[in-house]
Amino acid sequence: MSYKLHISPQVHEYQTTLGPQARRSVKKAIRNLGEERGDIIALRDKLTGFYRLRIGRHRLIFRYQPARVIQCVYLNERSLVYELFEAEMARIGSRD
Repeated sequence: MSYKLHISPQVHEYQTTLGPQARRSVKKAIRNLGEERGDIIALRDKLTGFYRLRIGRHRLIFRYQPARVIQCVYLNERSLVYELFEAEMARIGSRD
């Protein structure tokens, strides 16, 4: 049984900055994620509750939601994604 995918504005916007081949790879990987296919690993420490999907040199951070929904929340290059996402989470948390 597949999951419904919710794509954040950040993921969508980042995708548009990629070249055609990378954009196709990301699109295909996200589609496959709906079937829970791909290199998926649960994140730890400050990012517990989130998972990552490896897409070549990019990483997609996502989380499972009720009613079989996968929320794709952040996409960036492997070398930057965790640091930037943690900073974004801290920024959002400080507003609450």
